[in-house]
Amino acid sequence: MHDRPDFLVIGECVADIVRLPGAPDRVHPGGSPANVAHGLARLGHDTTLLTQLGPDDNGRLIRAHLTGGGVAVRTDDATGPTPAAVVTLDGEGRASYAFEVAWTLGPVALDRRPRHVHTGSIAAVTEPGAATVHAAVESLRTTATVSYDPNVRPALMGDHDTAVRRVERCAGLSDVVKASDEDLEWLYPGRDAVAAAGRWLAAGPALVLVTRGRDGATALLPGARVDIGALPAEVVDTVGAGDAFMSGTLHALAAHGLLGGDRRERLRATDPDTVRDVLRHAAASAAVTVARAGANPPDTAELRAALDRP
Repeated sequence: MHDRPDFLVIGECVADIVRLPGAPDRVHPGGSPANVAHGLARLGHDTTLLTQLGPDDNGRLIRAHLTGGGVAVRTDDATGPTPAAVVTLDGEGRASYAFEVAWTLGPVALDRRPRHVHTGSIAAVTEPGAATVHAAVESLRTTATVSYDPNVRPALMGDHDTAVRRVERCAGLSDVVKASDEDLEWLYPGRDAVAAAGRWLAAGPALVLVTRGRDGATALLPGARVDIGALPAEVVDTVGAGDAFMSGTLHALAAHGLLGGDRRERLRATDPDTVRDVLRHAAASAAVTVARAGANPPDTAELRAALDRP
């Protein structure tokens, strides 16, 4: 029940410059894949992040944050600035983003093959680095399970039809896919979010998760659907909530022994009760994160406390 696979996360780091009305800017380490890697490490997993960081203050801040949390950081030889995003929070803590991002990841040799690979967001759709991401996933999925979160950033997605094709390609390579209702509304305007997610399930994943903020989440698996409500939380902001949901999902799947290339068929045969437990862990991870500022996911003790709360 306590299988601890090695995780490889491939994707961007972003310096989140958080802007609140009437307050000075604050810089937080961010980037969806980096947040997932940090969340997995805080939950006790052996996690490597393959990414790009510039030789600047933001890059040093992010590297110290990740390595201090237990993430092994691997980078290519790029020397450009660390990607940045201005995160503007409204009166209810909801975030909007403006990006300064270049993603040019080149091939990086790995010391060992992981049991699970996670990718998503900017890294999976922004060229030229996306080609490196796709090649790595295609190579590694022979022995690893794969998860993907499109984490749509409309300002960086380019042509809509091309973006949809890229997202669908990534979903088809994956065993587990998570998307928010907002992601799905951008990708498939006017279509019911769960129905749109069902299109991905038909393309190959064993599990597709749809998050709906305060309205909870839905899991689709072959022949079944599981719904769960959001856990109560005093929301400070929503930065990193979806990434905490993702790391909580992977943590629970690992605990159930469902990750790794040799577990792929077992994952595909997962029953609804197991999926409900996975969703509970994911929702608890997100609830802890929204109750404090920035992308600050729970450690194991905090996650356990959130699960035990009535």
